[in-house]
Amino acid sequence: MKKVLFLVVFLMGVLLLSACTSQQPNMQPNDAVGKGSDVPQENNAAETTAEPAGSEVKEFRIEARQFLFDPGVIEVSKGDRVRLVITSVDVPHGFSILEYGINERLDVGKPKVIEFVADKESTFTSFCSVACGAGHGSMKGQLIVK
Repeated sequence: MKKVLFLVVFLMGVLLLSACTSQQPNMQPNDAVGKGSDVPQENNAAETTAEPAGSEVKEFRIEARQFLFDPGVIEVSKGDRVRLVITSVDVPHGFSILEYGINERLDVGKPKVIEFVADKESTFTSFCSVACGAGHGSMKGQLIVK
């Protein structure tokens, strides 16, 4: 009986581990709203000239790890251009804010850049959209747009 119980627990552990490392996000980002990309190389002329004169980008560097985003709360003003540079430090994660059409997969050690205009005033929940382990459901943050 002990051998059967051990085998069942072992198989459940293997299944959970494989879900953490191979599941794809279920939703696709809305390209017209939240645009994610890999981190651009420094001195990228297209990146520099794409910003209108006098516009300021609010940039935040975020680490994703089981089971939190650090920092967990981002606060901006309505109308701000926002740039999030998010890096997973342990297992694949996702980053999603439904109201802005953002849903990006975060592979370990590969920063992802997400840019959007904060044109809706409210408090929005960000969450991990890739199953990343037992605490996945509690992996949330907030975007506050005033």
